[in-house]
Amino acid sequence: MTGLHRRLSIVLAATVLAATTLPAMAQSVRVLSEHNAWTAYATTESAGQICFVLSRPTATEPEAGTSEGYFYITHRPDQGVRSEINIVTGYGLDSEATASLIVGSQSFELYTQDDAAWLADTGETTSAIQAIRGGSTMVVEGTQADGSTVRQTFSLSGATAATNAIDGAC
Repeated sequence: MTGLHRRLSIVLAATVLAATTLPAMAQSVRVLSEHNAWTAYATTESAGQICFVLSRPTATEPEAGTSEGYFYITHRPDQGVRSEINIVTGYGLDSEATASLIVGSQSFELYTQDDAAWLADTGETTSAIQAIRGGSTMVVEGTQADGSTVRQTFSLSGATAATNAIDGAC
């Protein structure tokens, strides 16, 4: 399953890259709506319809050795996937360590692979989405291979409206 998650992360990252770099006529990804720090997208691939929201960190500490990170919430209705949380951190994660998603007083464990992370317990998806919708900031903490901790802070301004947009589209 982790290989599948990794491939889907790569597809999403490539899709977002295509949406931001290709001429409008060549795009298969369309922006549904923009909401402060969050943008809602939709596309159709061979595996069916995909809707996702994307946000970038407002701060990364330390910045050295990291590149741009992305936080996704994805619906793939043709595959029975709803509200999958995926983070592409922009730095290599320690394969022996878990990461954390922290919203207010709630913390959710993430499993990691390379530079990506997902909820370790998908049974916590509803709680995590509710926390994101009700929070003001979110922190993703991960451990690099050298043992150092990286904290990425995300604004949650617009998260509810963006997730509502993909709920309606997918």
